[in-house]
Amino acid sequence: MTYWLGILTLLFCISATAANLRVAVSANFKPVLEHLAEQFKRQTGHKLTVSSASTGVLYHQIMRGAPFDLFFSADQARPLKLENNGKALSESRKTYAYGRLVLWDRTKDKEPSSIEQLKDWHGKLAIANPATAPFGLAARQSLEKSGLWESYQGRLVQGANIQQAWQFVASGNVDMGLVALSQLSGKELKRISYVPKTLYEPIRQDMVILKSTEHKKIAQAFSAFVLSASSQKYIAEHGYFPAIRDKAK
Repeated sequence: MTYWLGILTLLFCISATAANLRVAVSANFKPVLEHLAEQFKRQTGHKLTVSSASTGVLYHQIMRGAPFDLFFSADQARPLKLENNGKALSESRKTYAYGRLVLWDRTKDKEPSSIEQLKDWHGKLAIANPATAPFGLAARQSLEKSGLWESYQGRLVQGANIQQAWQFVASGNVDMGLVALSQLSGKELKRISYVPKTLYEPIRQDMVILKSTEHKKIAQAFSAFVLSASSQKYIAEHGYFPAIRDKAK
């Protein structure tokens, strides 16, 4: 109840003049964020303009002065770096979700391959770039712990971000890929196997308010809105572990 009162207080204190928040979001979370942005606009009148790319690319854009108000990362490291580099408002960093990595096997409608069975797979495998995309790093960690990373050199098809890795499989150019659960729906969900959480570090996704913002209170209100129970329920329904347990941090 206290949490909801805090949200309402923030919204009440914001000027009635509609503002436009500029939001940078990692590719995996873009569809969910766009839905939440629309709900926020209906409630407050404030619009969000969303720019999406891999987390690493967005981080470097922000470091070079890109004029964003909020950054929704697919990891914890980049928002922390922005905070340490004085680019983000102190104590604005919050975990909004945890990503889930899956193996998408478009060759099977039943009993899709598991990551353990990749040792017998001789085709190509799509992943996001481990250097810039957190889901790509999780994919590399999973392959390394499974003893498969070296054997897949030369057979990995790397996307610039997780959306491009998904596209390689969706287009039929690659039969299997390590992608985000949040990217899949409908019949696609019958063709996945969950990658054990023990194989990769938690994909803790943090958001942060940037010092370049001219709309601090509105950014704070949207941050609180994303952590509200209804938003977290929607996030959990679309392929993530919710972050409600972290909202006090």
